[in-house]
Amino acid sequence: MKLIYLASILAVAIFSMPQAGAAQVPTVKPSPSPIATPIKEEEGVYKVDTELVNLNVRVVDRYNRPVGNLSQSDFKIFEDGVLQKIDFFSKSDVPTNYSLVIDNSGSLRSQIEQIIEASKILVATNRPADETSVIRFVSKDKIEILQDFTSNKVDLNDALDSLFIEGGQTAVIDAVYLAANRVNTYEQSSDKMDRKRRALVLISDGEDVVSHYSQQQLFTLLKETDVQIYVVGFVNDLSKEGGFIKKSAQGKAKTFLERLAADTGGRAYFPNSISELNGIAKDIAEELRIQYSIGYIPTNDKEDGTFRNIKVQVEDGPNKQKRIAITKAGRVANAETPAGAVQTPALPPKTQ
Repeated sequence: MKLIYLASILAVAIFSMPQAGAAQVPTVKPSPSPIATPIKEEEGVYKVDTELVNLNVRVVDRYNRPVGNLSQSDFKIFEDGVLQKIDFFSKSDVPTNYSLVIDNSGSLRSQIEQIIEASKILVATNRPADETSVIRFVSKDKIEILQDFTSNKVDLNDALDSLFIEGGQTAVIDAVYLAANRVNTYEQSSDKMDRKRRALVLISDGEDVVSHYSQQQLFTLLKETDVQIYVVGFVNDLSKEGGFIKKSAQGKAKTFLERLAADTGGRAYFPNSISELNGIAKDIAEELRIQYSIGYIPTNDKEDGTFRNIKVQVEDGPNKQKRIAITKAGRVANAETPAGAVQTPALPPKTQ
């Protein structure tokens, strides 16, 4: 089992393995907001004659049950309201890289044993080509990779068994920011036909206290990556007290977690009982694999780095059964770069 201090990339942009005995990094001092540079989506966008946009699409019915066995003719894709021609369609299973991002702050003290058990259920469903990492977080200087990406289930279970609760001001936004950037860049392939799926499974109450990054910075990053986020939100113990203008802690956390899932084409779960966790883990495992890969060459081929809204429609089923397509909210177009220039992910601000 490997342990990496993920929080250290608030000071350096590259994730790397520390040497034995490396000290935990100090708390980061606030600095001006970074300007995000568009990230080329190696897994979701590649060059043919122009860029081919690849979407991972889940389809559910009114009761949120997965819908399988659909064909290409059942789908329509719109980018900024313009109908696109589908150039690639597949409903086959693809390998998945995903991170388990688990809140270890005191607010989840009573749930941690069941969280570990449910996480092991999810890991047990991994296929041989799937890779998973385990990340624990408390405050912004306590974000750690307990186990980096691996297909070894024994190592993953050992990492889950090493989770422990400790005090600190929760930094959910920082944890998601760093984990999303990590999974998006891990094993990016130059192979144009690489269709590996990337995801996060976040388990938290969603209440952020002291993150270095803002929500705006986080959602900007997520627009520029191709990472689905599944959320298990324990929000029931948060305060429901709010005012006419200010949302309650519970309302604020739930809205944030729901947006994480909606904007990335994932799904948010809010269990009322700890007994629901094992079933949720099985649902997430199923949903990560029952998806359609759909590709199109956009009619708007300008490389201007702008955000393009995406909408997928699905034909109704027998007896007008409603089918609902769920995917990411949009994409950032490639930005034209000078000859010889290398396009790189946005760098976190340096420590002072």
